[in-house]
Amino acid sequence: MAEEAGMPGEVAAFLAAVEPETRRADALSLLGLMQAAAGEAPALWPGGIVGFGIYAYTYASGHSGRSFLTGFAPRKRALTLYIMPGFAEMEDLLARLGRHTRAKSCLHLGRLADVDAAVLGTLVARSVEIMRARHGG
Repeated sequence: MAEEAGMPGEVAAFLAAVEPETRRADALSLLGLMQAAAGEAPALWPGGIVGFGIYAYTYASGHSGRSFLTGFAPRKRALTLYIMPGFAEMEDLLARLGRHTRAKSCLHLGRLADVDAAVLGTLVARSVEIMRARHGG
């Protein structure tokens, strides 16, 4: 069923196993929000991360690699959203988002019901725009 809706089987199986039911429902909502913002199909990345899009990077040290533009992980304690450019350009949105915590490029939400969905969608879309401007694509 999920593959018919355009979701790869591995992503569908991963999300189907998320517990409890409320976390799974939030993860499925995030799936739609992030897919719309990125305009990309989801892919399962190592560590139980559902990522959207891809970009290449090279550090000053010469280390290079590839990562997703945005993504999320339905962790036991919180939903973790990966806002790859960080939050420096998003303080206006974070002030209106609702209950959350954050680290360098991780946004932690207890439940989607605790945040403004429209603001979250705008935040994720802005994140993707910034990443594409910085890294192409």
